[in-house]
Amino acid sequence: MNRVVLVGGGHSHIEVVRRFGAHPVPNTGITLVDTARFATYTGMLPGLIAGHYDFHDCRIDLASLAHRANARFVQASACAIDTTQRQLALSDGTSLDYDLISLDVGSVPSTAGVAGAADYAIAVKPFSGFVQQWDKLVEGARSGQLRNVVVVGGGAAGVELVLAMQYRLTPLATTRFALMSDAHALLPDHNPGTRAALEHLLSQRGIEVHLNSRIERVEPSAVVTSNATRIATDATIWATGAGAPTWLTNTGLTLDARGFVAVDEHLQSTSHGGVFAAGDCATIQGHAYPKSGVYAVRQGPPLAENLRNALSGKPLAKYRPQRLALALISGGNKYAVASYGRYKLEGAWVWRWKNYIDRNFVARYNLKT
Repeated sequence: MNRVVLVGGGHSHIEVVRRFGAHPVPNTGITLVDTARFATYTGMLPGLIAGHYDFHDCRIDLASLAHRANARFVQASACAIDTTQRQLALSDGTSLDYDLISLDVGSVPSTAGVAGAADYAIAVKPFSGFVQQWDKLVEGARSGQLRNVVVVGGGAAGVELVLAMQYRLTPLATTRFALMSDAHALLPDHNPGTRAALEHLLSQRGIEVHLNSRIERVEPSAVVTSNATRIATDATIWATGAGAPTWLTNTGLTLDARGFVAVDEHLQSTSHGGVFAAGDCATIQGHAYPKSGVYAVRQGPPLAENLRNALSGKPLAKYRPQRLALALISGGNKYAVASYGRYKLEGAWVWRWKNYIDRNFVARYNLKT
């Protein structure tokens, strides 16, 4: 029996499980490992925060998905890989043997070099943990204890999040919102039209924007920038660029300069042939692309194909990230901005389009037996 272990229930791996379930490989056992039974679909998180969805709308039941695919689901946290013995070590002291292993464990907000961030900021990732913290923030707003909120991160995640939070909390309390970025402009990876549209929304909602503001320290009730500016906060939300999960240093795999798994165009580790990786936790050498769920979703089919090819001894297929990707950025209310290369569209109809895509994505993996 060939043993394939999939570490992490990310966007790439759920497609691998679905495809192996639809077309099983003889004499092959699939094990999916994740810290939580339910995976929150990242595309619907802003809508969840804004109150347009509830948790059941946004979650994918990994255990049920595995069961339908005749795979095994193990709810546990991975902490190391022994590539010589081909074993995955779990935090409960047990281990799993593998013949092929694939990593799709996502990323974490980077707090490197920021004193107090790990202690006092609420990280957006992992999403399951953030959703639990969000419920407490809503209660804090209702009780009048949440007067100031700071969101750190000027990319799409930070912008969507602060707009969603402002939309949801404004009817409950008088809360001041601030968005902090160390960049000279918001959404630096998007076109000027997209930036202008979302800057207008932020201004319209009364959300303060602080650019060129590198956070030097996070305190229990304030953030302090490198130029000694203090901004009061009752909740600091950390939505900065992607950082690598620290346990990847315990794998013996070749990592890139930022600590992500280095893979080639086959999504195979550049140092260990029996190891594959996809999604945010991997970096395809020779290609520049953002850490984004759009790319993780696209990597699912080629990853499934190459795991299947590796089991049968067939040549691996190449995958090259697309040069441009469509981004649908929520505006808090049921309004969204579509960004693609130098093109921008916006409106309530864009939100309805995004809602249709997101709901269908989740439904694909939550089919009932």
